[in-house]
Amino acid sequence: MACRDVGEEARSRHRRPEVPPAGAAHVRDRRVTGVLQVRYFAGARAAAGGVHEESIGATSLDDLATVLVERHGERLAVVLKAASFLVDGLACHDRRAALPAGATVDILPPFAGG
Repeated sequence: MACRDVGEEARSRHRRPEVPPAGAAHVRDRRVTGVLQVRYFAGARAAAGGVHEESIGATSLDDLATVLVERHGERLAVVLKAASFLVDGLACHDRRAALPAGATVDILPPFAGG
């Protein structure tokens, strides 16, 4: 007998059971909402009541804006309309694009000067 317990069948130890692949999740499905780290800068921080950073569940920038306005009020809504968003350090202009779970979103209000 080679390396088997008594009564153990001869089978591959590394075989995975047949599991069908998962289908693509719909972006609007709230059950697949990713948790994002949101960081506020300058006027956005002031409009959010001084919060520097928080975790939010959202699937897109539009979805994120809705959640943030519900949480912090209309003052932040005004800032978000003119703000720039960085997703993991890269500018994101499409507010309907799907956001990766675990991403860091920086909210940058327009700055004065030139």
